[in-house]
Amino acid sequence: MLHTVAKMHYIGEMSQVQIAKQLGLSTATISRLLQRARAEGIVRIEVRDIYAPDELGLELARKLGLSRVEVVDAPVSGALAVPLSRMLAAADLRAGRVLMIGWGRTVSAVIEAGLPPMPGVLVVPSTGGMQQHAQHFQSNEFARRAAEATGGVPHFIHAPYLPDPEARTFFLADSSVQESVGLWDRIDAAVVGIGQPYGLERAVSGGAAPVEPALANAAGDVVRHYFTRDGQVLDWRGEGQMIAVSAQQLRATPLVIGLAVGEAKVTSILGAARSRLITALITDTRTAEALLESLVQGA
Repeated sequence: MLHTVAKMHYIGEMSQVQIAKQLGLSTATISRLLQRARAEGIVRIEVRDIYAPDELGLELARKLGLSRVEVVDAPVSGALAVPLSRMLAAADLRAGRVLMIGWGRTVSAVIEAGLPPMPGVLVVPSTGGMQQHAQHFQSNEFARRAAEATGGVPHFIHAPYLPDPEARTFFLADSSVQESVGLWDRIDAAVVGIGQPYGLERAVSGGAAPVEPALANAAGDVVRHYFTRDGQVLDWRGEGQMIAVSAQQLRATPLVIGLAVGEAKVTSILGAARSRLITALITDTRTAEALLESLVQGA
């Protein structure tokens, strides 16, 4: 009876008078039943904290162990460009310093929306090229566009991101590839997308990437370094074989700004922060609220 009355009132949105009439009980009895339902834990009433974007960012930074989290109201990728510009400007990237640019739809959108001037900064992609035709996979093109927007100097990697093992040594022996890859050891700041869980990622990309059984539990990735929601970097056939910035090089970078929008990426953001592959985050309000709720629930 407690459960029935509680569902009629709180889920069915029926008044106590309506419930009393339908069940043939007094209104006073219905009131007592609802009080008992709350007392016995059948009904739990929660008042959620409401955070302003700045407060939400501070709370998330504290809970995720990140140096900074910026939250924007607009749920569109291009809106992340404004806080990204602030972060990069604060990083004081002068001529000769190294900015690494990742790839993905969100990274593409913020480059299109605009980056701050950083004359002479060395801009390097995060990986070699990918055998996929979509624009948001073209790492060298992202480096070129970012250099153009900032007034920086682009560096390219003319090699596939995941070559055959016997070909990897051949590509890395090329002097131009060596010069660009060498910049990964001295990255001052990086801008990367945070990929969604592996199954969703394959669905969005049309399953263009080969099936990798080792990634069945991947919560997301940063530059193809896949991780669980607890932050464990997964050992798949590409880990250690890619021509890509390594997880160790990312962790050694003072500022790695992760970009992510969408509630489907909540577990991806958790994994990216816990894996220490990002040091800062920019997201939108809805994603941030879902992320905080997940953290409060102990996910």
